Amino acid sequence: MDKMSATVQKLFQLAMKNKIWATFIIFVKFISFISIMMYLRIRDEDVKHSLPIEVKCPATVPYTLSSSSPLSGHGIYFLETSDQTNPNFLVMCSLESAARAHPKIKVTFLMKGLRKPARPKNLGISLLRCFPNIEIRPLNLSDLFANTPFASWYASSQFRWKPYRLPILSDACRLAIMWKYGGFYLDTDFIVLKNLKNLTNSLGIQSNYLLNGAFLSFEQGHKFIEICMQDFVDNYNAWIWGHQGPQLYTRVFKKWCSIKRLRDRRVCHGVSTLPPEAFYPIRWQDWMKYFEAITTTDFNKLFQNTYAAHVWNTKSQRTGLKLGSKTILDQLYSNYCPSTYEIMKMYL
Repeated sequence: MDKMSATVQKLFQLAMKNKIWATFIIFVKFISFISIMMYLRIRDEDVKHSLPIEVKCPATVPYTLSSSSPLSGHGIYFLETSDQTNPNFLVMCSLESAARAHPKIKVTFLMKGLRKPARPKNLGISLLRCFPNIEIRPLNLSDLFANTPFASWYASSQFRWKPYRLPILSDACRLAIMWKYGGFYLDTDFIVLKNLKNLTNSLGIQSNYLLNGAFLSFEQGHKFIEICMQDFVDNYNAWIWGHQGPQLYTRVFKKWCSIKRLRDRRVCHGVSTLPPEAFYPIRWQDWMKYFEAITTTDFNKLFQNTYAAHVWNTKSQRTGLKLGSKTILDQLYSNYCPSTYEIMKMYL
């Protein structure tokens, strides 16, 4: 019996030692992760602080439209729902590419961090001001959500901590914009390749099972958007990633068309779902392909049916872009936002 007790005690001590060792390993890995994140943040801040706050408008900026010329058609909207007011190169490229593809349509960048009419002084804002059809405006959430199903939701939830607060705010804002104003909405990690004017009441298919609202094109006050807003509020869940985003559009479209699978219908009751190559030619699982070099011929073939390329910034933002490398992302920058690319060559 004593021998058995001694054996049990040894096993217990061994287990405790392993537990301490496992805890130590987890602690070391956590400290390493924090150190890496701090290094990346400091590196990014160093890059930002080394950039000028003003830039002379590059010769590549098109001057086909004077600032006094009237802008026609529904607008194109981009959002920044954080307090960030210093657009990075991808955001600059996204807006520039949209402005170039739509020289006579207003491109509006709504920024929550702009609390005063005066614009902050930084490289991104300075370059975007060079384009006469780009307008940078403050994003007032209370005003935007007024007279929509989001008004009471926002009033009751804005002070509660949520793990996906900024994406959820963005999900709500884009729906409110489509409902109130109509036009086009794009995430700031899109690079626009073609004019979008022929796309109406449509959104993109991300996969066989999921729609995505990173691109939206709807008429003002469209019933589909109204249903999406109501579903957002009625089935609100702040703890599930994408519940108010891709999953919302997918479940609403299935109800809209009375289908169980997305492949059963692509168009119904005036709403169209566009194939993945239209806006998501490279799947998020394959985001590293944007950093692979390809020939111009293969590049053109890849994007021949693409209106705008979603580069999955949440995945790709920490991967360095080597200028002149002929990677897919490098060619997207150089072809569709040459002014941003020119500045990147000067300061990176």
